[in-house]
Amino acid sequence: MSQVRSRLLGFAAVVSATSLALAACGSSSDSGSSSGSNPSGGPQLVSSDALTVCTHLSYKPFEFKDASGNVVGFDMDLAQNAAKQLGQSKVTIVDIDFASQTSGAVFAAKKCDMAMGAVTINDKRKQSVAFSTPYFSATQALLAKKSAGITDLSSLKGKKLGVQTDTTGQAYGDKNKDANGYETVVFDDLPTEIAGVQSGRVDAAINDNGPLLDFAKANPDFAVVKEFDTGEQYGFLFQKDNPNAAKIKDAFNAALKKSIEDGSYKASYKKWFGSEPAVMPSVP
Repeated sequence: MSQVRSRLLGFAAVVSATSLALAACGSSSDSGSSSGSNPSGGPQLVSSDALTVCTHLSYKPFEFKDASGNVVGFDMDLAQNAAKQLGQSKVTIVDIDFASQTSGAVFAAKKCDMAMGAVTINDKRKQSVAFSTPYFSATQALLAKKSAGITDLSSLKGKKLGVQTDTTGQAYGDKNKDANGYETVVFDDLPTEIAGVQSGRVDAAINDNGPLLDFAKANPDFAVVKEFDTGEQYGFLFQKDNPNAAKIKDAFNAALKKSIEDGSYKASYKKWFGSEPAVMPSVP
């Protein structure tokens, strides 16, 4: 989200491994701290009957709940491919705050095997977690009401810009606020950030282009008025410097490569974003 969801500086939240309050969602329940080997004899997983994935809902179209309450989206498709690669038929989703993922706290607490959420790969985060091969290229985008007359950051002089905490959007907004004369207002997640624009609490919002373009497509009174080429790439997260986690990461990368070769990556991308990817990921 820029966890991509762009779904993202990742300053570490102080979360103790014994005090994480996690809530599982989707079709399966939180597996707690139990562990077991997967049926194929590969790496040890948090649960013996599922691949357990942490994320922060909602970040449409990367990960969100459908009308039936199931977690779906582009990231979820990739997670399911990884589960199959690991010999699992089920993915358990754990919904938790974004910072505890990028800080690596969820892995220290053994609450998930990997994490997803349109997370931008950067050097600061690499100090705390390991990343998969990049699977998505993204930019930051500016969302506003069409009637607001906002075209770029300079149009926000004397106004308020919504940002999502712990994201590259927040970093970009903060970096440019003095030069453009606006105030930033911090929101906990994407839905409340967008709600801030809808209610008029803020005049515009900055976040990853994927979810903002998706919102604008479904809400014709709003538009993505500007995109900023920040050169971001998203990755899935894994525990750092852990041989078992490295095996899980390798399985994800193998599943990603397979999906690119067999066309399922392109099909999933078109399903969730409405067009084929301009640039395909390069997986060694």
